[in-house]
Order: sequence, then structure tokens, then C-alpha cells
Amino acid sequence: MAAPDHLDWPFFDERHRRLAGELDAWAAAHLAHAHGDDVDAECRALVKALGAAGWLRHAVAGTAHGGVAEAIDTRSICLLRETLARHSGLADFAFAMQGLGSGAISLAGTPAQRAAWLPRVARGEAIAAFALSEPEAGSDVAAMACAARADGDGYRLDGEKTWISNGGIADFYVVFARTGEAPGARGISAFIVEAGTPGLEIAERIEVIAPHPLARLRFDNCRVPAGARIGAPGEGFKIAMRTLDVFRTSVAAAALGFARRAMQEGLARATSRRMFGQVLADFQLTQAALARMATTIDSAALLTYRAAWQRDQGRNVTREAAMAKLAATEGAQQVIDAALQLWGGLGVTRGQVVEGLYREIRALRIYEGATEVQQLIIARELLKHAPGTAP
Repeated sequence: MAAPDHLDWPFFDERHRRLAGELDAWAAAHLAHAHGDDVDAECRALVKALGAAGWLRHAVAGTAHGGVAEAIDTRSICLLRETLARHSGLADFAFAMQGLGSGAISLAGTPAQRAAWLPRVARGEAIAAFALSEPEAGSDVAAMACAARADGDGYRLDGEKTWISNGGIADFYVVFARTGEAPGARGISAFIVEAGTPGLEIAERIEVIAPHPLARLRFDNCRVPAGARIGAPGEGFKIAMRTLDVFRTSVAAAALGFARRAMQEGLARATSRRMFGQVLADFQLTQAALARMATTIDSAALLTYRAAWQRDQGRNVTREAAMAKLAATEGAQQVIDAALQLWGGLGVTRGQVVEGLYREIRALRIYEGATEVQQLIIARELLKHAPGTAP
């Protein structure tokens, strides 16, 4: 159960409180079962269920294309991810990737592109994927090597993408490739590539500690029409960064969800586990651990929803989003580790909630900007305004 008072914070409107409560009730009724061994099938089923229930409408922009509003509301996205993560890491993944994978279309797509894809994404009928990272271009996006060369009335893509979530089950991929209008980041464009397009191959399925669909993609003379390009030539990097800007704060929210669930599990264990004639919670060391966990969660939540609120006010949140992701993901790792410690040997047993949370949290400290990258971003933003710094 979520902390009883955080929804009363002034960051939220009544619609946000209602949304969180309705999703919590839905998740309790629909996400209580354990995931099976077929992660692809489970993920497809979750996307359909989230779409049928209307939750995916929050992940796309434009009421004409299935969205709940003309613009994506960051606080809603964060509350949805926090709530889903508290119930199911895979459900949070399924929701987040529908938004991230189609975000470039919401932000910069043509009317035809939006009409073709966004309603299907919102209904859970089309699975989206965001194909940015490469074997030698992760945090350093400007090092991208995947190329798209003009070919008549279209483009031909060649190269590889890796660590692509929903790789292998997506119906379409938003692919970023070098088109060469300028050096570095200014020479990248974005394209919609449908699954099954000749020349697109799932080169490798990647297995990670918290299973979800993940793959390496290979493009070999893969032809797409000019109408598949999102935005103008050379604008791909800006579109990618705008997309990540919408969803980066929500990574912090997902970490919050994991941490809150760990806190719940830790409290349950501490108040029920008997040893030496008393319960675990009677020991001062346990109380100190619980206090640190609660303080870490609230600190991260305040940073997360400050960033979400500021973005919804139209402010630049480069520093605030980086702080939120840094604090929430690193803090959640600490909270989950402490909860697992309270569970003792049972905590590392496969199938226990805390064991699953331990695996779920680790990747959040890496993807959409590793912790070290967030530190660099925060420092860079501070130094912009430091006394004596050259403009």
C-alpha cells in the first residue's frame, strides 16, 4: 500500500489523486498473479490489458489520437509508473515502453504518422520500441554509427542497435540513424521502421537479471519510405532528447514504486518475525534501518514530484530530473537491499518479492542515463551559473 500522505502533497491535483487510487485498485485486481516463463507473451498480454483498461491513453499525446490530453502530463506518467512498479515490474515496463517508444511520434510526428500509430499504441494494439543505443554509442549518443542514406524517395538503413527494449515483440521501432547533415549529434534523423521490414533482423535476444523483451537489432540495406522520417533531416537527436526529457523523471517514479513495495515487505517481516523472545522490529538496529528506508523514500519522492510538477509548468528540468533519477534509483537500491536484509535467508530465495525487487532495481541505475551521467549533468548545470564561469 502506498504511503498514505504523499498524494496530499501540493504537487498534485485532485485528478492525480483519483488516477493513482483507480490504478491501484485495478492493479491489485489484475496484477497479483506471478509472471510465467514466457516473458514475451506476458508482456504482450500486459500491453493489451493496460490498453483495454485505458491506462495507455496517458502515454500518448492528442485527444484525436487516443490520448487523454493534448500534451503528456508528467505527474500522471510518474504516478502511473510508481503504482505499477509497486505491483509489477513487468507491468511498469510494458506501460513505460509504450510511451517512450511512441514519444517521438507524439512530439514530432506528422498528422499521418500520429493517426497511423498513436491510437493503436493507446489501445494496446501496437507495441512500440525506442531504438537509440548502439554497441559503441550508449551514453555518448553523438558516437552513433547506424546510418541512413537517401535512396530515391526513401532511405536505406545500415548498422546495429542494442539494448532495445521490446526488441523482438515490437510492431514498430523508432530508429535514430546518422544522415550526415552536420557532424556529431546534428546529423542524426529519426525513422519509423515497422517490424517485418526487409533488412531488419533481430540479431540477438538479450537476457537480463530482471527478464523483459530485449534485443540487438541489425539493419542491412533496410529501406523505408521518406514518409517514415519523423521531423526534419538532422533533427533526430533533438527529438530523442525531447522524448527522454518527458520520460526520464518517470524512471525515478518507477524506482519509488519498487522502494515503496520493499518498505512494505520490510515492515511486514519486521513486525512478524520472532527471535530471542521478541519480534524483529523491537530491536533498535531494525528501527534505525526502517527509519533510514522511510527517509530515503520521502527524500526521493520530493525530488521526483518536484521535477514532474516543474515540467508540467513548462519549466526546463534538466537538473531537477537528473537529481530525481539519481536520488530515486540509488536510494531504491539501498531501501531494497535493507528490506532483503530484514528477510534474511528467505530474501535471496527465488520467488520472494524482495528477491524480485533486488533484480528489478539494478537496471534503473543504468538506463536512460546512468548514475554517473546524471552526476555530470547536475554539475554542468550548476557550473553554468557559478560565479566567474564564462558564458
